[in-house]
Amino acid sequence: MATILLSIVLLYLSATISMSNAATPTKFPAILIFGDSTVDTGNNNYITTWLKANHSPYGVNFPNHLATGRFSNGKLVPDLLVSHFGIKQFMPPFLDPLLSDEDMRTGVSFASAGSGFDDLTTAPSGVIPVMKQPEMFKQYLARLKGLVGEEEASKIINGSLILIGAGSNDVSITFYDISTRRLQYNISGYQDFLQQKILLLIKEIYDLGGRVIGVSGLPPIGCTPIQRSLKFKIPADKTCVDNQNMDALNYNSKLKKLLPEVQASLPGSKIFYVNLYDPLMDIITHPQKYGFEQAMRGCCGTGFLELGPFCSTLSPTCPDASKFVFWDSIHPTQSTYQVITKSIIETIDSIV
Repeated sequence: MATILLSIVLLYLSATISMSNAATPTKFPAILIFGDSTVDTGNNNYITTWLKANHSPYGVNFPNHLATGRFSNGKLVPDLLVSHFGIKQFMPPFLDPLLSDEDMRTGVSFASAGSGFDDLTTAPSGVIPVMKQPEMFKQYLARLKGLVGEEEASKIINGSLILIGAGSNDVSITFYDISTRRLQYNISGYQDFLQQKILLLIKEIYDLGGRVIGVSGLPPIGCTPIQRSLKFKIPADKTCVDNQNMDALNYNSKLKKLLPEVQASLPGSKIFYVNLYDPLMDIITHPQKYGFEQAMRGCCGTGFLELGPFCSTLSPTCPDASKFVFWDSIHPTQSTYQVITKSIIETIDSIV
């Protein structure tokens, strides 16, 4: 009899715990992402472009060592965010033809590697400009409404965390390296041009139902291995390209001023700034503090110029990517993204 009673009690407790866990709400019903390679979880796999990361050694530290199209050795910030908030394990790309209904309910990435707010930025690679990514958002909305109905879809979008991560390619490629826009703007004028694009993008996302929108500033562009290499910084020289970092700081100051003004003009919105510069700069300046050994070059190949198709099976890689701040000549490693994500989560928790 005692054994039967014990079994009943254990079954009851097990059911209660299961119900409690199942009923635990997540902070956000979904997370939606717009942007470039730092947040593209594989959309470029499904478009015609040379800029892809669906080959080895990309993904060497991703589960099952899969090269999924993420420009890193492992997970990106969107993956780490959905996992942290208990939504799912990984952030899927919207263009994945095998996208499940459950993934539609809980969020996707519309980002495209090589993208920027300026349409000229995508011309060399043929990727999806950030300003065209809302077209995918509209397709997503139509499918979501078909799954859960219009009212529930509106609730999901209204409550979703929406992040915009771009701008680095515009400044580093279109302004500094190819210099396409230098014929029209000085750096301050080009920053204003980009931020007007951000304003339009936020308003479009808002009109489609988005209410909680985070916009990332620029990282310390002048510390990426490729920018240091293009400015002929020798490997032993551990300094960054100071004028590019100063330009990034000025851009960020403008953005921090703009976003509260945008929020004030959009009733019921929460528009906030995501600081990438300070956490990444602290990692680069004090790598040992975070367990890194190398902050000046990437893990793939020489670590100074390799990117996309040039980081390939022919490229030797470092024995332990977790000791490197950068994976290739531009993109951070999963370990770096983990530190940055912690900072982003602190920002989100302080606002939402």
